[in-house]
Amino acid sequence: MAIEEISVDQLDPALGSGAFVLDVRNPDEHLEARVPGVVLIPLAELESRYVEIPPSDEVYVICRSGARSAQAVEFLRGRGVDAVNVAGGTMAWIDSGRGVDSGPDA
Repeated sequence: MAIEEISVDQLDPALGSGAFVLDVRNPDEHLEARVPGVVLIPLAELESRYVEIPPSDEVYVICRSGARSAQAVEFLRGRGVDAVNVAGGTMAWIDSGRGVDSGPDA
């Protein structure tokens, strides 16, 4: 099954429109730097916590570089969630010069 992907250039306006973005990295990575507004559910916890994802048209899934988020997208799609992988992940977001949040969630 092909994984649907978007670039960080496509994610940016979606975020501005209130899109739900799921970060599947580990908590220490999330604290260090993250795309503003993402919700953290580490990949290791996704199976037991995916029900916390609010119903929405699409769920954008991000990790560090795109590998873990691709796994998460496969898992979520298998459960009927319209999930899309963010190609290049948080590193691509940072490399694009866009702002990041760090530290504990507000």
